[in-house]
Amino acid sequence: MENNRAQWSSKVGFILAAAGSAVGLGNIWKFPGKAFEGGGGAFLLMYLLIVPLIGMPAMLSELAVGRASQSNVVDSFRKLGHKGYTWVGWVGWAVAFIITCYYSHVGGWVLRYVASYATESGKVYSDPLGYFYAMLGYDAAAGTTFFPLTVILFAFVFMAVCAFVIIKGVEDGIERFNKVGMPALFLILIVLFVRAATLPGAAEGLKYMLSIDAKKVSPQTFLIALSQAFYSLSLGMSIMVTYGSYLPRHENIGRNTALVCTMDTLVAVLAGFIIIPAVFATLGPDGVGKGGGFAFVSLAGVFEHMPGGVFFGFLFYLLLLFAALTSTVSLIEGIVAFLTEHLHWGRTFTTLLTCGVMFLIGCLYTCSQAAFPLKGIWFDFANGVTFPPLCDAMEFLTDRIMIPLCALGTCVFVGWTWKPESAVAEVERCGVKFKLAKAYSFLIKFIAPLAIIVILAVSLFTGTTLS
Repeated sequence: MENNRAQWSSKVGFILAAAGSAVGLGNIWKFPGKAFEGGGGAFLLMYLLIVPLIGMPAMLSELAVGRASQSNVVDSFRKLGHKGYTWVGWVGWAVAFIITCYYSHVGGWVLRYVASYATESGKVYSDPLGYFYAMLGYDAAAGTTFFPLTVILFAFVFMAVCAFVIIKGVEDGIERFNKVGMPALFLILIVLFVRAATLPGAAEGLKYMLSIDAKKVSPQTFLIALSQAFYSLSLGMSIMVTYGSYLPRHENIGRNTALVCTMDTLVAVLAGFIIIPAVFATLGPDGVGKGGGFAFVSLAGVFEHMPGGVFFGFLFYLLLLFAALTSTVSLIEGIVAFLTEHLHWGRTFTTLLTCGVMFLIGCLYTCSQAAFPLKGIWFDFANGVTFPPLCDAMEFLTDRIMIPLCALGTCVFVGWTWKPESAVAEVERCGVKFKLAKAYSFLIKFIAPLAIIVILAVSLFTGTTLS
């Protein structure tokens, strides 16, 4: 063990930081739409079963690998005596790098909308789609494109905040930031939930979320719930291995895993109970959607027709901002931890260099949305070689291949090479017997890998993504 390695100063600090890494934009703008399409209560039920059966064992495995190795995601497998699995760490590190490139820019979009609702909500309401396109460098009225300087500057500010937190270190930066950011996020969630639940007509949305629409339930519904739970917990991104490496030996990682997964799930479910009732009350059920277009365009109609909508719109985007910040900080930490430990670079230099490079690459992501016809390359067995916009190609690479591949490698490593007994021994270092050891062993050896293989197969052979 490296005696000078950074550690979390408290259990609460770790739980809030780990939950912050898991709670991202997908919890808030993807989960509600998927829950609606999946039949409301039926999707919720599937999701709440999948998290403990697949998500928790996978997260526990990553945390156990990190704490046992006391190292970054690339070196952790080598330090546990299995050099052949270092490729898993490299894939996880690359995932974090690529995602941060574009996630930091999406965070800039969110920050732009926080400012928009604070200063010019009328412009947003008058033409939500046109406003969104203009932010990304496309003038819909004139049919012309331009360099989206304003939103790129907002992305720069967003990345600068993340870099500042990382430079401050694990305890004084990441932990302290999440001790403020996560309670603020939950407070905003509660305020928005109360507002949504008390809107005239919201009862129909609440009823839908608590009932089962059998006509919308299918095997595809289960696969979508599986994928959403998997991606929502930030697995396969180097985050939990890195965060686990900062955990003291006396911490109960089994119990902490359950707490982190519960908090992440609570955020997603609360988001569903905010957005679905609010949309039902203002736009009707046909207004429900998912993804960035829904969050930035469609929801403008919700806030426009909601009493106090400007204030609650501002709160909503502030909620998204906290979610984006906590997730991005955790991604950057995984990248910086490897470079500082493996190459012995200074933390400040490493943070500024990597954040600068990722920001510049992210500019291509934002510009390829509408301003310029920048193309990437993609291949799947359904469509062959295609050349989607660069922004889509970046997301396809991480979401459809790299994340599930990294998570699959970790599950196979823990389940069949390092052995579940080693992970269980790491869990029990705190002095508390792991009562679910047999169930964990079965899930990590068979169920979790099979679920991830299904996600990979659907992505590569049907040309679609479940995320």
